[in-house]
Amino acid sequence: MVTIEQLQTIMPRLPAKKAAELFPFLQAAMTEFAVDAPARAAAFLAQLAHESGQFRFMEEIWGPTEAQESYEPQSELATRLGNTEPGDGKRFKGRGPIQLTGRANYRRFGDLLGLDLVSEPARAAAPDVAFRISGLYWSKKGLNELADLATTDAFREITRRINGGFNGLADRLSFYRVARTTLGVPGPLRSQPRGRALPGPDNEPIFERGFEAIRALARRRKARKARRPNRRSRSTTGRKTVRSSPTRGRRPSSTRER
Repeated sequence: MVTIEQLQTIMPRLPAKKAAELFPFLQAAMTEFAVDAPARAAAFLAQLAHESGQFRFMEEIWGPTEAQESYEPQSELATRLGNTEPGDGKRFKGRGPIQLTGRANYRRFGDLLGLDLVSEPARAAAPDVAFRISGLYWSKKGLNELADLATTDAFREITRRINGGFNGLADRLSFYRVARTTLGVPGPLRSQPRGRALPGPDNEPIFERGFEAIRALARRRKARKARRPNRRSRSTTGRKTVRSSPTRGRRPSSTRER
């Protein structure tokens, strides 16, 4: 089992006082959801370290930002999150190290854990509940089995199942390397051995925690923005444009004396 000293080695920016406060709940959740073998613990802690800023952010900061306003009905994202009432966006914002988000997910995870998180959504950020939610999500997504493979390919697939893509993969891998060394996961990080099957998208358990939907919407918005024509790049064929040199009569800013 992971020790508090190992946790702080993996997450060096986690203050000692907060580590001591959170560690018993983390340890209990890892035991409950069988995240106990070194390979499983290394992948689990690496992913949570990235998702929560090394356990420093257990609750989404609310603006609301433009993106957060889309958590509210009536919007496509609000529908996917199960937010049906005004104020649901803030009420069911991201909480815990895995960022549980949306009324539907609060109900789903709460029911599975025997908790009423719809009536008391703030409980999702409390350590005794937050780490159980993370362990439940990890287990339901089949991430223990992927972590057992202890390969780069398996860790990439874990990232995809958590993130919906590969955002922050380099940072996650950095935490993973440290966690593997700290917890004594045998062998160097390597690619998938030939002949050994990697669980793929076809048999991936369907179990969301809300943030996947938010990130998917952000990616779609970014793609639409990238497809918009750039007015400045329109052709000027047929016209002669004369522009004065920006450096005529003076030195370029890079060489200007100070």
